[in-house]
This record gives sequence, structure tokens and C-alpha cells, in this order.
Amino acid sequence: MTVITGRTVKRYREGNITAAFGADLLLHGSTAIPNLLLRFYRQMELTDEEMMLIIQLLRLRNEERNLLPSVTTLSQCTSQEARQVEQNLSRLLEKELLDITQYYDETADQVINGYDFEPLFEKLSEIWACQRVKEIERTRSLLEKRAPDITRNDFDFALVVKAFEQEFGRPISPIEAEQIRHWTGQVDTTLVLEALRRAVLMGKHNFKYIDSILLEWKKNNLRTLEEVSAYDEQFKKRRKGKHSGANGEPETDQRRKALLKTLYLS
Repeated sequence: MTVITGRTVKRYREGNITAAFGADLLLHGSTAIPNLLLRFYRQMELTDEEMMLIIQLLRLRNEERNLLPSVTTLSQCTSQEARQVEQNLSRLLEKELLDITQYYDETADQVINGYDFEPLFEKLSEIWACQRVKEIERTRSLLEKRAPDITRNDFDFALVVKAFEQEFGRPISPIEAEQIRHWTGQVDTTLVLEALRRAVLMGKHNFKYIDSILLEWKKNNLRTLEEVSAYDEQFKKRRKGKHSGANGEPETDQRRKALLKTLYLS
């Protein structure tokens, strides 16, 4: 059996349908649909039919290099009749979520028309930006809701939040704010800031890495910076001892001296 996919041709062994299916999965590839698009398409005033049409347009572009598929082709790819496809395409163009522009085809050395998704992603970026503003406002509200009765813990929490935003170069989300509040309620603020400093030095700008540092200190019952420093020194000494012999010399030097001694004794 021979399967042709675009310019790819493969002859399969007969009788192994599972292997043939797996090979076809690889040959046809996959179409990446941004999660943000799937999350916010209803807020972009896209219907389910219009969204499915966009997905098929992206697939045809990626898989078949078809930049301007016909209404018939799109109808065969979806559950929509040709008339529905025409109506949905017209709405997408009217809502300025799609456009038709010109592309240069290097293979054919000619200019062709094709659907342009730039308006779609411009609209998506606007929705995303509005969502981020709401998250920032919720974070500020979380920080300010107890402002009339500020305690030491609130002050420490706000201090750590500010440090995180400076190091990360962005506002933190409400979920991240709750994580910081949890840390400052469990350990001293100086330890949280030290864990942040070490994570930044390692290029690990994520909360999971910082949490692993704090968990390691908690497991070893380290409650102050002094205890952390002492623990680090002990760790370095133990590590150095593993690479040294009984006389404090590196193992490689000891082996070299032993080898020379056997040569002279012989």
C-alpha cells in the first residue's frame, strides 16, 4: 500500500494496520493551536463554527501549504455546508479577525493570495492584555484589602512581593501572591528573599525552584541566614573531603605518587 501526503510517499508493509496508522500520524504532522486562542475565543466573539473554521484554515496552511482553500474544501473538512462556510468566512472578514493578503511563493516564483491571521492575533493580544490588567488589579486589591489594619506580617509580605516583582521584571499574579503569603507565614522573610536571590543567580525565575530551596532548608531545620551559611560550609567541606585522600591530597595526586613509587622500587 502506498500513501501519498503532499510530497511524501511511503510504501507500507501489508497486514500491520497499527504501524501504518502510527506512521501516518508522523507523516501528517500536527497543527499547533495556541491555548490562549482556545481560552479566549468566546471573548473575541467567535462562534464554535467560526473557531473550527479557523482551526481547519491553520491545518490546511501547515499540512498542505494551502493558503486560500476553497469553500468546498473547507466544507469537506467540517460539518458545515458550503453556504455556512461562506457565511462564517464573511463574518470573520467583517469582524476583522481574518484578512486576505498576498504572499510570495518561492517554489513557484509567483505572488499568491492567502488568508492572513495577523488581525486574529492582534485581537487576541488585546484580550490577553485586558486579562493581565484584571489580574494586576486583583493582586493590588489583595495587597491593600487589609491596609487599615497593617501588621508586621502584612509589611513583610508586601516587601517580599515588591522584591519578586523587581527581580522577575513583571507584576506577580494572584496565585503567586498567595504562594508568597504562604512562605512568609512559614519561614522568616530573610530566608524567602535569600531563596529568591539564589534562584535569580541560577537563572531560575520560577516559583517551583524557590519552593524547593525553602523545602530543603525546612527539612534540615534551618531557620536563620546564619544557620543556612553554616550548613553551606559543612556541605562544601563534606564535598571536598570526598575528593581528597587521608593526607588531604587529591586522589589523582596520590595515585600518581603510588605509581612512581612502584616504578622506582622495581
